[in-house]
Amino acid sequence: MARLITLSAAQAATAVEWAASEGWNPGLSDLPCFLAQDAGLFLAVEEDGALLSVISATRYAQKFGFIGFYIARPELRGQGHGMAVWRAAMAQLEGRLIGLDGVVAQQDNYRKSGFSLAWNNIRFGGLPSRPPAPTSGIVPAGDVPFTALAALDRSVFPADREAYLRAWIAQPGHVALAAVADGAVTGFGVIRPAREGHKFGPLVAENAQVAQALAAALIARVPEGPVYLDVPEPHRAAVALAESLGLTPGFETARMYTGPAPAIRAERLFGVMSFELG
Repeated sequence: MARLITLSAAQAATAVEWAASEGWNPGLSDLPCFLAQDAGLFLAVEEDGALLSVISATRYAQKFGFIGFYIARPELRGQGHGMAVWRAAMAQLEGRLIGLDGVVAQQDNYRKSGFSLAWNNIRFGGLPSRPPAPTSGIVPAGDVPFTALAALDRSVFPADREAYLRAWIAQPGHVALAAVADGAVTGFGVIRPAREGHKFGPLVAENAQVAQALAAALIARVPEGPVYLDVPEPHRAAVALAESLGLTPGFETARMYTGPAPAIRAERLFGVMSFELG
């Protein structure tokens, strides 16, 4: 008989594999970072040891939550397994403001659960141009106080996520850089290896010039190959940055919330950390 379960770390790897099969191009080392934020975020319907559907319901501070990894096995879709994990995720996040990055065509279904559109995100990708990397003002993220990075991140995200961010910056293969001017940290960014190429995220900067410098420095530190940058569509400077790197639009997601969109410094958000966890 099918039953709802919380996935162990080993079982959660299946959810990431399913995401790869859907073409979401997860990072090679994303999973331990996700689990650092919430060890019980992955829920599933299981029957006789086989997973039928999965979802993530990540719990953050400040009464915030985020839903992702909403997938049912293709041959079992339409049998209610997806709805079962959806209800479990909503129950796990009950009492919180909940966000998600959903398939644009599924917005009407999410609205039935109380979600409203805040904005669309665009995944840009391709073989990037490689502008000259700055020779000063960019340092390894580990060389600046973590509190400064966390403060910048908190300005563009609705809740504290320090455990997640620490793991993200320190993960093997992840390149994390910070921009410094007159002793102040004015931005930071991470680029990481994915199933295909490398993915930016987050990319946070006080202005477009800082974001451009960070992007150039990050690209310079990874091998030739495609890169991907997820940007909020209303942020025209972020879109312009992606286009200046020679990247082209791929798919879009609908950022939706169960209440009013939280107040963030949207002008600083040049690259989303993850469509799966926000």
